[in-house]
Amino acid sequence: MSITRAERLVNLVIALLSTRQFLTAEQIRETVMGYPDDASEDAYTRMFERDKAELRDLGVPLETGRASWHSPTEGYRINRDAYELPDVQLTHGEAAAVAVAAHLWQSPELHSATQSALLKLRAGGVTVDDAVPVAAMPLRTRGSESVMTKLLNAIDEGRAVRFSHRRQPGEPYASRTVEPWGIATWHGKWYLVGYDSAKEATRTFRLSRIADDVTAVGPAEAVSKPADADVREIVKQAVSSTVSGGAARVWVAEGRAHELRRIASSARPQEMNGRAGSILELPVSSWEWLARVVAGHGADALADEPRQLREQVIELLQGAVRTNRVTERKNG
Repeated sequence: MSITRAERLVNLVIALLSTRQFLTAEQIRETVMGYPDDASEDAYTRMFERDKAELRDLGVPLETGRASWHSPTEGYRINRDAYELPDVQLTHGEAAAVAVAAHLWQSPELHSATQSALLKLRAGGVTVDDAVPVAAMPLRTRGSESVMTKLLNAIDEGRAVRFSHRRQPGEPYASRTVEPWGIATWHGKWYLVGYDSAKEATRTFRLSRIADDVTAVGPAEAVSKPADADVREIVKQAVSSTVSGGAARVWVAEGRAHELRRIASSARPQEMNGRAGSILELPVSSWEWLARVVAGHGADALADEPRQLREQVIELLQGAVRTNRVTERKNG
C-alpha cells in the first residue's frame, strides 16, 4: 500500500518515541511502514536522511547513540521528555473555533479525522463545545473535498498537478498544469496558489471551479513553494483585483460598444490606430464582467487601464482563439 510522506514521518516519530534503545537505520527500514521494500540501499539512505532532516527542522528532538554495547552502529530515538507537549489549554474562543472547524468538515473523507481530533482533545481534558451554532457554508463555496484532498497530497509530495478549471460557472473547462504551493481561504472561499507552467506566472484558482479530475504529474519533491511566497497574501491580492470596486479606462470605437458608453462616467475623443473613438472612464463593480464585455467587442473595445483588466481581456481572447481552433479541427 502506498502512503504519503507525511504518514511515513508520523510512523517514524511513533516508532522512535516508543523505544528506549537506539534503532539502527536498518531496523527502522524493516519496521516502519512507508519505506519501500524494493528501494535500493542508496535510495533508502537518501530518503531516510531527508526524513531525519525534516524532523529536526520541525523541532523533533532526534537523538543518536550506539545501538548496543556490542555494536558501534549508530542508532536513533526521540527524547520523550523533550518532545512531549504541556497540557493543552484552550480559551473559550479557541475551543469554539475547534468546534466550528469540526462542523465545517463533515464530508465522508474528513468526518472520521475531525471526530478523532475532538475525541483526543476531550480525552485530554479539553472542553470543546460542539453545540456552537454555525452558519451553514454552501458546498459550492468550498469545492469538492476530493479535490482538496488530491491537491493537499500533491503539495505534500511536492508534485505538479493537472486539472480542468473554468473561470465562470457555465463556461467550458480548460486543462491547467500547475506547480501547487498552497491552499488558503479568503472570505469563505478556498483558493489554490501555484505556478502555472503554460502562463509562466503565479496563478490563483478557486477550488469550487476545479473539476474532480485532479491528477498528480511528474516526480515527487520536484515542486516547492518559493521562500518569499505568501500564499494568503497572493490570494488576497488576486481576489481583490477581480471582485469589485475601482475604475477602469477603456477605448471604444466611434458608434460602437454602447453598453460601455452608457455606464461611463466620462468620455473624451481619441483615435486608436487610425480609428475614431473615445476613451471612457468606467466605474467597476465587477472586473470579471467588465473583462468579458470588453473582450466581447473584439477590436471595437481595448482595455487601457489597469493592467489586471488588460491581462484578463487578453486571456479571454486567447481562450476564444483556442476554442475556435478546436472547433475548426472537429469540423474538418
